[in-house]
Amino acid sequence: MQTNEEAKVEERLEDITGITCIYIPVNDVYESVKWYQKNLGFQPTDHNQVKPGMEIAILVFPDQNGMLPAAGIRQVVPAIFLMGGGGGATRAAGSYGFTFDSGDRQPVACFITPRIQEMYNRFKENGVNIVTEIPENRPCGPNFRFSDLEGNLLEIWQP
Repeated sequence: MQTNEEAKVEERLEDITGITCIYIPVNDVYESVKWYQKNLGFQPTDHNQVKPGMEIAILVFPDQNGMLPAAGIRQVVPAIFLMGGGGGATRAAGSYGFTFDSGDRQPVACFITPRIQEMYNRFKENGVNIVTEIPENRPCGPNFRFSDLEGNLLEIWQP
């Protein structure tokens, strides 16, 4: 058995290098793609043609120049997979997030922004269902929760 000191000096590949994707169940992938583009700035990859009736879409964040990230072993930002169609995903649509015994619903995914007030205002203008307001004087930074077109609960945070 190796001791901690022996393990420290041993060079090896990293086991985990990031998160590649978050799967979100939706009923209408096409409409959800448009919603995620309009409200969060996600862009679809070339893996699936964006059209009515599509069953899956892979969305990524473009960089500040509008460029999509290249795939690789280390991903800084995960992709969002909108899952519809077969396999039971449509039965789960709107269920993303979980509820505590207290009844408080918790999102599973939280996005980071440097402009939380601008995002909040954009969501209000676009009619997004904002679930919580931006709290004042929150020790770890402002945040708010919202649900997507299907009712999946998500969050935005400004560190």
